[in-house]
Amino acid sequence: MSLILDIGQGAGLAGASGVRPFLPPLVAGALARGDLGVDFEGTGYEFLEKPPFLLAVLALAVAAYAIDRMRSKRDAPAQGDSLLSDPLQAALLAIALVLGALLFAGSLEDGGREGLPGLLAGVACAALAYFAVTRLLSGARRRLEGSAASLLVVYADATALVLAGLSILLPPVGFLALAAFAFLLVSSRRRGERKYEGLRILR
Repeated sequence: MSLILDIGQGAGLAGASGVRPFLPPLVAGALARGDLGVDFEGTGYEFLEKPPFLLAVLALAVAAYAIDRMRSKRDAPAQGDSLLSDPLQAALLAIALVLGALLFAGSLEDGGREGLPGLLAGVACAALAYFAVTRLLSGARRRLEGSAASLLVVYADATALVLAGLSILLPPVGFLALAAFAFLLVSSRRRGERKYEGLRILR
């Protein structure tokens, strides 16, 4: 049962990192320093709760937020554009995958397990969440304008924060989150296929 809980916690933290990469490791690190639901001390991922790592993540978060604000003022590509045409989104995805992998592996080692499988699983969970949420936000941005569209990032941050906290305190939430991300991804692809078929019929 303990292994299942460790996996649920790791999956939830990795998925939260895929939604937005910076708040989940900050939440996990803060709670780990107080030994509240997670404790990386004594594992190979002890650095996840150390001030230098947390400050580095915070600095990256501030930099990403500043860049996003500048881009929004210039009507730069919004979240959901191709990774090849949007270097910021490519960078955020890479950071999300790395942080998701570290958090999943750290959760496993906190429970006395081998962390290596968590690195691989964390990448998969973070990628699933990233692409599911990116598709959702992309569709929402097309329907909204101005300040309403800019609030989507705030909603994503709030979702990542809540999911990370719940995954630590109630690990089974991580499994529910993965199921939700998979549903979002599959349903968005089906809508895209139906839209493409409709356009092809019109032509």
